[in-house]
Amino acid sequence: MILKLKRTPGIFLVGFMGSGKTTVGRLLAGRLGWNFVDIDDTIEAAQGMPIGEIFATRGEAAFRQMEAEALREVAATIARGKPAVVASGGGAFAQAANAEVIGRHGVSIWLDVPIEVAWQRVSRESHRPLARSYAEFSRLFEARREAYGRADYRVPAGGEPSEVVDAILSLGLFE
Repeated sequence: MILKLKRTPGIFLVGFMGSGKTTVGRLLAGRLGWNFVDIDDTIEAAQGMPIGEIFATRGEAAFRQMEAEALREVAATIARGKPAVVASGGGAFAQAANAEVIGRHGVSIWLDVPIEVAWQRVSRESHRPLARSYAEFSRLFEARREAYGRADYRVPAGGEPSEVVDAILSLGLFE
């Protein structure tokens, strides 16, 4: 295992909505025997409402504050030596403060998905407040790519989740 993961055993999956962070994260955590944390699920449980409702009633800025707090909390758990695979929200890594927290507490892996695949995965889901139109989806996709490009590693994520997990494991992080 690389030294950084020995000190702070966190794998943070970053990438656009529909890139497979939750699905891949669960599979990867299972393969590693680590905990799995989905930041969006954590926020929904703490607030007692879905992300879409948080956006509608409190706004995106309030959601981003909740997201940052949830990331800090999971990072603190990782810092205490509890390994975790973390599925961050699609916009989390685009916030500089969140990227810094992630960088201090583990390794970031960008699940890079083609826009067509991401749109196909999320366009029929009504719970995604930032995926209501393809034009907005596309604009946001392009706007966030630069931030995702700052991740420690990039893994193509357009295929089957098990193949993405195999690609992550082949990075040599756990040898």
